[in-house]
Amino acid sequence: MKKQLVNYETLLKVTRAISHSKDPEEVVLMTVEAITMALEVKGCALFLINRKTDELELAASFGLSDEYLNKGPVSALRSIAQSLEEGPVAIYDTNDDPRLQYPEAAKKEGIASILAVPIVTAGNVVGAMRIYTTEPWEFTLEDVNFAQAMAQMAGMAIEMARNYKGLKDSIEILKTMRDPKFLSDTKKRTPYEGVPVSVSRDELGKKG
Repeated sequence: MKKQLVNYETLLKVTRAISHSKDPEEVVLMTVEAITMALEVKGCALFLINRKTDELELAASFGLSDEYLNKGPVSALRSIAQSLEEGPVAIYDTNDDPRLQYPEAAKKEGIASILAVPIVTAGNVVGAMRIYTTEPWEFTLEDVNFAQAMAQMAGMAIEMARNYKGLKDSIEILKTMRDPKFLSDTKKRTPYEGVPVSVSRDELGKKG
């Protein structure tokens, strides 16, 4: 019951952020961090589909190392592709699942299980959100529903950016986002500013 209450609090937190923030980048960063903390998992990442290259481009992350995030191009056609076509996909054992594009990188990062859910805006799949655990995790229906709700909120933020900026391609949204005031006090980043794209638990420990 405690986890369920925490999840509701997280949903409310992100909902308020969407309604008050003028910067969707802030909402996306808050979403990946909030999910990691609420589920007490290793990390979370949000990707947008580049329709020109059929690649999943990183929009925001939390808890993952730079080495893992820079492992190579993530193909929307090869990397857990079912999550973009059929809905949520849970991978219990990353050491023995052909749906992973970079199983060795996942093993080196210490990732045991992955939950991938699509991000949908206006009826179209524009990206994917992935949750990573260090221990084998049998994701419950509650976990999946929570992840889908958070992905939907991230999709809402992206749609707001598209409407506000008048862009046709969702991937361009993250490339043009700027908010120096927000970014100055945190090491969490999207990759388009040439700065780190994630915050590790070691870094969090140093802050405390």
